[in-house]
Amino acid sequence: MPAELIVPDWPAPANVRALATTRQGGVGAGPYASLNLADHVGDDPAAVAENRRRLRRHLPAEPVWLTQVHGARCVDAATAAPGTAADAAFARSPGVVCAVLAADCLPLLLCDTAGTTVAAAHAGWRGLAAGVIESTVAALHLPGERLVAWLGPAIGADRFEVGAEVREAFLAHDPQAARAFVARPEGKWLCDIYLLARQRLADLGVCRIASADFCTVRDAQQFFSYRRDGATGRMASLIWLD
Repeated sequence: MPAELIVPDWPAPANVRALATTRQGGVGAGPYASLNLADHVGDDPAAVAENRRRLRRHLPAEPVWLTQVHGARCVDAATAAPGTAADAAFARSPGVVCAVLAADCLPLLLCDTAGTTVAAAHAGWRGLAAGVIESTVAALHLPGERLVAWLGPAIGADRFEVGAEVREAFLAHDPQAARAFVARPEGKWLCDIYLLARQRLADLGVCRIASADFCTVRDAQQFFSYRRDGATGRMASLIWLD
């Protein structure tokens, strides 16, 4: 696997395949340099097409590219049309590739311990608060105890400053979410999106959770970041069954 691709280190069955892209290894220029995979951010369509072609070499099929809307809808990747408005997808058939795009929001990959089902979810704070993790787990029709999760590259807890309304949205769901927020001046808060996701997963019985020490904002060499740069590309996190 090329160095610009991240292979999750997680206790998934051998027939579950997954990877996450970085910003390296593509043809894009300027703020989209170089492996931007999103066709909705202002990049040259020809560059995006070439980047997707390069990614496709590592996949069994073209990914099901969703139109992500920061919501909670999860769809069946085997039947969803390209561009379907949703923020998560699942698959039970080999060779069907679930994919989500992100550049600070949290990409979440899921599989079951028997290697029969996989899913990918786009979990920014709005999607997390709306219940995208709950919707995705519900779509799998499996108990949380049989699931394994991987948390991909997202904004780090020391860089994600939010307003009080974000904190209140999570505390209204679970007072324990207060542990994911640290007070800042002028009514602002630092938010740990990784911890919020872990709490939501634990509430669903998902205890096998892996992640690496990522921060998309801090690591400009490896990752696109909307919070850092504004105009920027998107990375993909992908999962499928062999």
